[in-house]
Amino acid sequence: MGTAGSDGSQGNYAALTKKLTDNIELIKTVFKNDSTLVTRSFESQFEPNLKYCIFYSDGMVNNKILNEDIIKPLLEYRPEKKESDLINALAKQIIFSNSVEITTEMEKIIQGIIYGDTVLFTDGYAEALILNTKGWSIRSTSEPENEKVLKGPREGFTEALLTNLSMIRRRIRTPELKMEYQTFGTRTKTQACICYMEDLVNTDVLEELRKRLESFTIDGVLDVNYINEFIRDAPYSPIKTVGETERPDVVVAKLLEGRVALLLDGTPVALTVPHLFIEHFQSDEDYYINFYFSSIGRILRLMAFFVSTSVPALYVALTTFHQEMLPTSLVISISMARQGVPFPTVVEAVLMLVVFEMLRESGARMPGMMGQALSIVGALVVGQAAVSAKIVSAPMIIIVGITGISGLMVPRIKGASIVTRFALLGLASIFGFYGYMFGFLVLMMHLFSISSFGIPIMSSVYTNGAQDRKDIAIRAPWWKMQKRPKYLSPNTTRVSVKGGSK
Repeated sequence: MGTAGSDGSQGNYAALTKKLTDNIELIKTVFKNDSTLVTRSFESQFEPNLKYCIFYSDGMVNNKILNEDIIKPLLEYRPEKKESDLINALAKQIIFSNSVEITTEMEKIIQGIIYGDTVLFTDGYAEALILNTKGWSIRSTSEPENEKVLKGPREGFTEALLTNLSMIRRRIRTPELKMEYQTFGTRTKTQACICYMEDLVNTDVLEELRKRLESFTIDGVLDVNYINEFIRDAPYSPIKTVGETERPDVVVAKLLEGRVALLLDGTPVALTVPHLFIEHFQSDEDYYINFYFSSIGRILRLMAFFVSTSVPALYVALTTFHQEMLPTSLVISISMARQGVPFPTVVEAVLMLVVFEMLRESGARMPGMMGQALSIVGALVVGQAAVSAKIVSAPMIIIVGITGISGLMVPRIKGASIVTRFALLGLASIFGFYGYMFGFLVLMMHLFSISSFGIPIMSSVYTNGAQDRKDIAIRAPWWKMQKRPKYLSPNTTRVSVKGGSK
């Protein structure tokens, strides 16, 4: 890990001295065989005894700031009298930098150089100045590929932590928004930030998050999923208990509900806690369109989850064990379609579901329009060829097609849908409809037994408050959602309608 208070081994470094040459040699020894370290020694043109040396990492600094705001003022500095404390004079009067830190700690100096700061040494002083000159290239903000919306903000997070935090700060202009930095990875020293609204946050959730972040150690963190797997509840469950998003407007909306967000430098994805099961079916644009249409879309997504997980299992159970539950004409039609097919129905289902997932995955990995064409053409060609060759029956192609399309409607719960689909299919193939019902009940019991940072993920289902039920399967109008859910935030007031409630 990294934690807020434990960054791993600090290293045993020699102390700084008052001799500039010794300090230069010390830094070069630490960064031995590192070709990106740039060393620049120079002296004042008016006072030859004022000798300086700066260190920075090539490609990590803004060269304009370095040349004009640091090197130029030092070269032109002309002391009128002998400075009793030159280091403070440089920090407060000479150098143009928005952030200057005086330090003797080698760990801070090394981390500053690595992270894009410039370190200044002065001959005759056993102290160094860490100057903010960060200026590396970052990707411009754009709409997230995985969270496209038809209506609403198009801005998405980038890989730069400070840029992402600025997007949040720009939307919440209040001092109640708190941002706490932490460091993860004993080697990568990756910076992260916990964001929350001080007057809205559930303090139990916040303290639990801090506790879990301090409970593990890892040498490198490159993505939020490294942290997610350590802090999530029910780590072996396919159901998410930590939310993920690449959209700043989504993070802001969750902060305003009393949730906590965790952002990591180097990744455009933010984590949010607690995460409820109903959030898998809530779209980002539900709150940007009319509540009638958003409610219809949400109901369709809930139905799509049921269809994508249950239809193959129900088809196998009914056609294999319970034909009497189907109309006679339908049974005859299915039986005629299966003539000449060498495999049992369950083998057909597993085979075609696996092929569909392979086509979907390959289409997702292929670039742009080529991936879409591959998925569509592949599905048509493979399906038609399989039916013509009597490897699978035509009704099975229909079942798999309905299942696949329904699964694409709920991408946020894709992994859990696939696991549940095959589990229910396996039980139905052995015990028929009773096996399916048993699996469905086990799924319900599992969902109602999971919590996310102390908040049951099904809290929205059995809540007693009328206000807590107005943003679940159906989204109520904004003037009706006057309070936040009590299980998320102790401060429940959200909307105040002038002249009384509509």
